Amino acid sequence: MAYFNTGKMFLLPSFDLEVKEQKIIESFLNLLDDSGVGDVISKYIKNNTSSGGRPGYNYYHLFATILFGFAFTRCTLRDLADACKYDLRFIFLMDQARPIYSKFCDFINKVIVPNEEEIFSLISMQIAKEMAFDMDDAFVDGTKYEANANKYKFVWKPTMHHKRLTIKASEIIMKYGLFDYYREEELIRSNTLAHAITNLQLKRDRLDEITYRNIEKALIGLLEKTLEYEEKEDVIGPNRNSYYKTDKDATAMALKADYYSGLGSNMHAAYNVQILVMRGFVFSYYVSQSRTDMNDFIDVIDKFARFYGFYPKRICADAGYGSLENYRYLHQYHIENYVKHPSWEGNKSAKNPDCFHLNENDTITCLNGYVGYEVKLTYRHPRKAEAVFYKIEGCNHCRWMPYCKRFMMRQDDDYKLFEVIKDLERYKYESQNNLCSPNGIAIRVNRSIQVEGVIGIEKQDYGYVRFRRRGLDKVSTESMLNYLGLNIAKLFRYYETRKHNKFWVAPDNLEPELFRKPSWKRLAKKGRKLNTKMRQNLNK
Repeated sequence: MAYFNTGKMFLLPSFDLEVKEQKIIESFLNLLDDSGVGDVISKYIKNNTSSGGRPGYNYYHLFATILFGFAFTRCTLRDLADACKYDLRFIFLMDQARPIYSKFCDFINKVIVPNEEEIFSLISMQIAKEMAFDMDDAFVDGTKYEANANKYKFVWKPTMHHKRLTIKASEIIMKYGLFDYYREEELIRSNTLAHAITNLQLKRDRLDEITYRNIEKALIGLLEKTLEYEEKEDVIGPNRNSYYKTDKDATAMALKADYYSGLGSNMHAAYNVQILVMRGFVFSYYVSQSRTDMNDFIDVIDKFARFYGFYPKRICADAGYGSLENYRYLHQYHIENYVKHPSWEGNKSAKNPDCFHLNENDTITCLNGYVGYEVKLTYRHPRKAEAVFYKIEGCNHCRWMPYCKRFMMRQDDDYKLFEVIKDLERYKYESQNNLCSPNGIAIRVNRSIQVEGVIGIEKQDYGYVRFRRRGLDKVSTESMLNYLGLNIAKLFRYYETRKHNKFWVAPDNLEPELFRKPSWKRLAKKGRKLNTKMRQNLNK
């Protein structure tokens, strides 16, 4: 006779949430309703249980649960699935449904990944309305996160191997006349080798059997290798040099820690993430495979304009973004330029200043005050596009000469040639004047507080240094959820205090910053040391 299993028990929460937690959840759900993100999710709702079949999970509940987890718990999806069983907040959000981990993954891949930009922009714009602050000053910075890939299973771009193979194949083709008119390719293609093998078969009667077999074997081996190289080159693409077998979108990069321990030897699978921050909130993000920040500057701003329909009035970024293309982009869209140029720190500290200054009349002035004029050289071409040559004479009797000619082998010439890109120099002076103004000083201070503060919160406070998903699109969605969760968490801190974040404001009596005056003795000594070291390395 059964005594213990005579009835079934239904365990339901027997007590309610705390009043504080109820208010947080209600405000959170109101935020989602007001943002209009429900219209995006409604396109994917096709559950119709009246026709039979197993009822699906409520998509609105799934989205709210995922975003609430990223905002207030920073948990993984597996932790989120477990929380739906014991955490009253998530039990309430899911209406007591208990989806497993794979259901959250499927929902993210099906609904959030294709609409990540629209979801982010709708909720972020609603946050800006709730906070009621202006969106004039923007700060851009980037960081690298490690990819979820095996760091030992990576592939370098086989360009050098492909070139060597091309030389061998071309020698065989031209020696045995396998093409009537053969033009040597930079990197031979597989279809070229396939045609060569076909043409070899047509000329079989002209060759002895041993020679024919050897040539055929060689061409087939080259064809197999070429197919392998082409497959790798297609995966890598034109803008990077490596990929990882366990995440083909990840690129070999040096992370921040590698700069202090074996730069170039400790390579990791990683992605480059750019963020645009206003008032401490992330309003745009961009995930790329680029190993440098400079090429992603325009993309993150374009994404901001696509999200909200306008451009910021002022943008501040560090010297890693100071390029002619980026400066021209700011000028084109009438954005005030507060982006440092690469020589900013050297000019500011006077430890490595520019050797010349471009004047308004298109002449240049060197450190010693000599004036240089544009010259045209028939025996030499500029190394950079849009660059022109300027010549300054009288260098042999100049005290700054060891510094100005520190990288030159011939120091006896009584002149110095400079390659100058005029537009770049003008943009540099524009950004320098803006950054040294009182408003520019305030913007520089706030850049280090706001955008670097966001990166610090993610990496130091939350310990988030590695992506959990694989593939560029899924990694981008993961970044979106992380930054959107961070924005929501900051919004709810505002709800508690009803106080905006306070950032540094320049006092009214703040004077413009002036750069230090360089010392010719110190720079001449430094120049002689660098030139001696360069000569020793060349002699080796």
